[in-house]
Amino acid sequence: MSDDKQTGNLLEQVRKVTTVVADSGDFETLKKYKPTDATTNPSLILQAAGMSQYDHFIDEAINMCMEKQNKTQDNKPNCDQALIDDIMDHLFVVFGREILKVVPGRVSTEVDARLSFDKQGQINKARHLIGLYEKMGIDKKRILIKLSSTWEGIQAANELEKQHGIHCNMTLIFSFAQALACADSNVTLISPFVGRIYDWYIEKHGKKEYGIEEDPGVQSVTKIFNYYKKYDIKTVVMGASFRNVKQIIGLNGCDLLTISPKLLEEMEKSTDQVKLYLNKDQAKQLNDIEHVDKLDEIKFRWMMNEDEMANDKLADGIRKFAADAKKLEDLIRKRLEKQKK
Repeated sequence: MSDDKQTGNLLEQVRKVTTVVADSGDFETLKKYKPTDATTNPSLILQAAGMSQYDHFIDEAINMCMEKQNKTQDNKPNCDQALIDDIMDHLFVVFGREILKVVPGRVSTEVDARLSFDKQGQINKARHLIGLYEKMGIDKKRILIKLSSTWEGIQAANELEKQHGIHCNMTLIFSFAQALACADSNVTLISPFVGRIYDWYIEKHGKKEYGIEEDPGVQSVTKIFNYYKKYDIKTVVMGASFRNVKQIIGLNGCDLLTISPKLLEEMEKSTDQVKLYLNKDQAKQLNDIEHVDKLDEIKFRWMMNEDEMANDKLADGIRKFAADAKKLEDLIRKRLEKQKK
């Protein structure tokens, strides 16, 4: 850890050594904080879709899909699942397109979590989403496809990166095993979750306060970052899912950090000075980090099985994203039903 101190508010200090990404689908937030990149997921899109100012994006997605669909005899739209799926895909891409008008870098668009254990399903969906972006004139270089970090998701990312040139953001990372498997697959980026690890330890052990370097979520990402830098792994690390500013401070120097609007605002108002906690050059000098041979499926699954927290939180995260995707489907279905009347 470096003792060099920075100047400016907390957000400005972190920006000097870390790429700041907005964990939001709200365009006003993006305009205000001017992040380099933005990330989305079903929960964030659901939240944005519930805001009246974004109604026209839902209507746009519906109208684009209706043009491709056969209509019933009375010229009213069908509400079958295939149509709902198509509208969902278009809605994610419409939001992504609009986000890219605000951020200079990339947007992450998530594959449906209900495909988390279907390698080919994830590949097909990722290619479809990229195809929709390309039809809107958006280069795939500006898109990161988010996949759940199951064994199947990691293998899907491997194929997407190698064979199709589609860059992937592996989400729901809770364990060193997942990070190792992602490195083996040469994925572009991983998103280890800090806050959800913290939540698990709070619930299991009842400790409600951690020092910056004692926080189990911070420790998890620090271990991954140092290993990647020690062994020149090209996959970049984007800390995610923060519960408080201390966790962000503890990962100052990470490749990227994706931060919620609430915490971005708190950081902008803070004049606290922050040290550099993660340092690529210092990581290379660490002598207590042993190299791990490439994981096969059996070893990966065993390591995950042995990690109670990671096993619990991965399953929980998939369920929650899937539940919000279902809520978004219901919202779209209601819109279609209104059109039928």
